[in-house]
Amino acid sequence: MVPSESPPRFRDDLSTIYDFMDEILIRCPRCEALARVVVHPRRGVLSPFQARRLVCAECGHTRDKDSGIYAMPSADAAHMYDPYFSLPLWLQASTRHGLLWAYNLSHLALIRRFVAAELREDAWTEEGIRMTLVSRLPAWITTAGNRDEVLRMIARLESTVGGA
Repeated sequence: MVPSESPPRFRDDLSTIYDFMDEILIRCPRCEALARVVVHPRRGVLSPFQARRLVCAECGHTRDKDSGIYAMPSADAAHMYDPYFSLPLWLQASTRHGLLWAYNLSHLALIRRFVAAELREDAWTEEGIRMTLVSRLPAWITTAGNRDEVLRMIARLESTVGGA
C-alpha cells in the first residue's frame, strides 16, 4: 500500500509587509532596468524608517534617502511604487482580477506558497486581529478558482528577475 501524500499545506508565519522591505525591486529611473532599494549600508539597524539607497547594477545610478519618511502604497492602486522613492515596482502585473505585486522574490515566494496550498492555516493574534501579509491579500488571489492563473502570473514575474 502506497502512503497517500498530504495536500500542500500553508501555515501563516505571521509575516507582515514590513518584513519584506529590506530589499525592494524597482525600475531604475535612469535606464528602466532592474534596480534595488536597500537599507543604507552605513546607517544602522533595519526598520521601515531607516535610510535607504537605490542602486542600479545596469547603469550605476545610485540615490540615497534619509530615514523617517515613507509612504505605503494604497491597496487598490492601479500601479505599485516603492514606499521610499515612489518608483514603480519591478514585480507587478495587471490581471483581469486586479494587480499582483511584490516587493521582492521572498515576498512573491510567500504569496506563491499560500496560493499553491490546498490547506491554509490562519494565524490569529491574541487580540484576534488579522494583520499578517497573507490575511490581507485580496480575495481574488486567495480564491481557489483563480489558483492556476495566479500561479502562472507569479511564475512570469519570477522569470523577469533572472539570476539576480
